[in-house]
Amino acid sequence: MLFYSVFKRLIGKEIVVELKNDLALRGTLHSVDQYLNFKLSDVSVVDAERFPHMISVKNCFIRGSVVRYVQLPEGELDPEVLQDSTRTEVAKEQAGK
Repeated sequence: MLFYSVFKRLIGKEIVVELKNDLALRGTLHSVDQYLNFKLSDVSVVDAERFPHMISVKNCFIRGSVVRYVQLPEGELDPEVLQDSTRTEVAKEQAGK
């Protein structure tokens, strides 16, 4: 749930999602769910020469299981906050066992 909450904070921001088939899409994050499925709007293809059939796509739904990387906007994520959140989540899991 940690990454889900990180991505929820990025709704409305521009991100780049690279898929396992090497397709990279840049767009505005419209929504994300607990399975890390993404819905992007204002989509553009990063490498339009390799994927010309994707140029006309403006909105898309991306299944979380096909995502390789997500590039976040610079300065949107504070590493210290992420580390603290990770420690807190791990402590909660260990307390629950």
